[in-house]
Amino acid sequence: MACGSCGTTENGVPKGCKSNGNCGTGTCGSGSNKLAVFDWLSNMTLPSGQEKFNIFEVRFKNGRKHFYKNPDNLPVTMGDIVAVEGNPGHDIGTVSLAGELVKVQMKKRKITADSEDVKKIYRKASKRDIDIWQQARAKEEETQRRGREILGRLGLQMKLSDVEYQGDGNKATFYYTADARVDFRQLIRDLASAFSIRVEMKQVGARQEAARLGGVGSCGRELCCSTWLTDFRKVTTSAARYQQLSLNPLKLAGQCGKLKCCLNFELDTYLDALKSFPKQDVVLKTEKGDAVFVKMDIFKNHLWYTYKEERFKWFRLTLDQVLEIIDLNKNNEKSATLEEYEADVIIPEKVDFEDAVGQDSLTRFDAPKTSKRKRNNRNRNRKKPVAVNANSNNKPKPTQKQNPNQKRKPQAKKQGNQQNKPNQKPKQNPQKKAKVNPNQKPKTQPNQKPKPKSQGQNQGNANQPTGEVKKVNKPRRNNRNRKNNKPKNDNNTEKK
Repeated sequence: MACGSCGTTENGVPKGCKSNGNCGTGTCGSGSNKLAVFDWLSNMTLPSGQEKFNIFEVRFKNGRKHFYKNPDNLPVTMGDIVAVEGNPGHDIGTVSLAGELVKVQMKKRKITADSEDVKKIYRKASKRDIDIWQQARAKEEETQRRGREILGRLGLQMKLSDVEYQGDGNKATFYYTADARVDFRQLIRDLASAFSIRVEMKQVGARQEAARLGGVGSCGRELCCSTWLTDFRKVTTSAARYQQLSLNPLKLAGQCGKLKCCLNFELDTYLDALKSFPKQDVVLKTEKGDAVFVKMDIFKNHLWYTYKEERFKWFRLTLDQVLEIIDLNKNNEKSATLEEYEADVIIPEKVDFEDAVGQDSLTRFDAPKTSKRKRNNRNRNRKKPVAVNANSNNKPKPTQKQNPNQKRKPQAKKQGNQQNKPNQKPKQNPQKKAKVNPNQKPKTQPNQKPKPKSQGQNQGNANQPTGEVKKVNKPRRNNRNRKNNKPKNDNNTEKK
């Protein structure tokens, strides 16, 4: 095996990846390693006098494979890039299989060694052949884009899915899908004149298109048809019925729009398991009444039945119990009620998840999570009740220290219940008495009414009595008002 990405080889086996005859990384050689085959007969010696099989399987773009003769007995091994016979010219491909397994593949595809489909291998690809091949492959994306523009201009009801250039760059194959027959004679003329190449149109089905394009399935792995699956068997809805699956086309269909090919993978196992189960249309006759089938669990050997007259409750029975009831009914005997049989069923306890490797529970995303941000916003929006003392006039908290030189914004006081009567004596807080300076002159005479003070002054000394409050308009916020609204010192008396 000569690998294109591994630098040195010894006896046809690359030294770098040490694949011992085959590369399983998918990155060796020029192009993808899709649908690679493991030659498990490579280490076996042939019987004496028997020659090696002289036909090789060659792989091309997107898993396209053909069989080619080696009439000149060239030393060809798996992984070699060879120039093979084309129509016309030559094509470049990679040898994907050699030896006795090629006979098995040819028999599977019903191709004989003398068939016209088996063409010749010209030579091993030279450096010049590989350069021309890579230049032709680089033009496929632009050719597909311009081909779709031409197709849209002609208005044909077909979809251009892929373009593949031949190894010599003189021919291109356009793969398309269409629901009905399409006359594309004018399309071939336009494509040939636009790209100056020979054009071949090839119609493929939906499954073949998905295999050429590739993708990831609902299982999380790459599509089987683009990695290892070569033959597309017919898939029917009966495969889903045998496996007790819901007939939902959205879940049963693959990316190609057809039923998933994996429905046939486990079908034989289910059919073998269902041989011991009774038919679903069998009616169980009990002392309480007739019971009909509801559903089953094939691998646990459990079946659910319900009464015809009381369908709101299901009863779980084992396979042995159901077979016992059927034997009694064949002897014209009625069995006990389903409640008695269900009481004898031993249901295995559910084993809790054990975090053995440091992983969380698989059901950790089942319960919805409450956002912490919403919870914090609710707490912020709640208004905390404030204890208001009737005797206090918005006194600050004792723990807060106010700076007398701090600027305060003037605010207009509300009218109404906050206005005090002129002849009413102000109430003082009995808990804290205002400190009186004996050297300080009184601000007002005894027979004189107290003058109204601004809000800034009342907030500065909350223990002083308040008099009449006049309506004060809210001043504009500018530097001039800020200077004038400084709190006045208590030592300066106001002028009358």
